Amino acid sequence: MAKTKEVTVEEKLRALYDLQLIDSRIDEIRSMRGELPLEIEDLEDEIAGLDTRISRFKDDISNFETEISNKNIAIEESKALVKKYKDQQKNVRNNREYDSLTKEAEFQELEIELAQKRIKEFKAKIEQKKEVIKKTENDLSKLTDHLNHKKAELDGIMAETHKEEEILGQKSEEYSQLIDEKLLNAYNRIRNKMKNGLAVVSIERGASKGSFFKIPPQRQAEIAARKSIIVDEHSGRILVDAHLAAEEMEKISSLFTV
Repeated sequence: MAKTKEVTVEEKLRALYDLQLIDSRIDEIRSMRGELPLEIEDLEDEIAGLDTRISRFKDDISNFETEISNKNIAIEESKALVKKYKDQQKNVRNNREYDSLTKEAEFQELEIELAQKRIKEFKAKIEQKKEVIKKTENDLSKLTDHLNHKKAELDGIMAETHKEEEILGQKSEEYSQLIDEKLLNAYNRIRNKMKNGLAVVSIERGASKGSFFKIPPQRQAEIAARKSIIVDEHSGRILVDAHLAAEEMEKISSLFTV
């Protein structure tokens, strides 16, 4: 049975740095989108809110129109009763009956006046709602145009980078499989803690990239020897020497120009 080839520390460091280069490029591509995805999401939420508002106002108008229709029916019924009571007054036998019918007729006339007043109020409310709907629809139209513009902008960016991002994503997965689980978990943990996503960095001018803390010469020699995984005591990032970084950058750079 063939022995499994043991992976050297240097090979692990190279695989880690390759993965870092690939993941950093993916981060760079995604950062090109900026706040566009969030802006689009906010616009879609705002548009949904306006749609709901317009729908609610239209329901209110429909309800008012139903109320107006009901009041008109009630007015016709009251008018019929007024006519009925006045016709009955022609055949009354005494003043008491006449006065009673007069009160009934007057009550129905008051009901007509009240219904007409309510109809006027409902119509005024309908006009108010229509004005609000008109303004809201205008706002909705502007927001929809803005949303379409933002979506087109995002689509343009994604169209330019889709192929590269897809290939890099596959490569990220491939290189992740070359690293043992414990080391990969450490890489991801460090990467998630860093704002710039850098978990593996090279030595530049005697310090880890982006840091002003000098690394002692003896420590730099140990890093250059590539015999162990060394972590920067100040930032917690994994360190590689500049020569290894340059070699891996040259190798991986071809992936960035697909």
